[in-house]
Amino acid sequence: MHRTSGLALAIFLPAHFLVLGTALTGAAGLDATLAWTDGPLVKASEVALVFLLAAHLGGGLRLLFVEFGGFRPAWQPALIAFALAVATLCALLFALNLL
Repeated sequence: MHRTSGLALAIFLPAHFLVLGTALTGAAGLDATLAWTDGPLVKASEVALVFLLAAHLGGGLRLLFVEFGGFRPAWQPALIAFALAVATLCALLFALNLL
């Protein structure tokens, strides 16, 4: 989970920088990009991005707990389920805020 979300976030960054770079081309380029971001596919991608960020955070915290926090192997499924539940909750709250 942590590696997959990290890879997806690393792929997102260049696209984000390209969109931010449209502000350098002038107001018309930025306005066109902002109009494009009002589409439903972009909104769904934003929800997926929030889920990936929360999943990456949860996976990182789980990894820190495993490395430094007295890990017991029986807790592993519960920690993964908790991280996914928190990530899903964050994404759902963000999606409800978009409506």
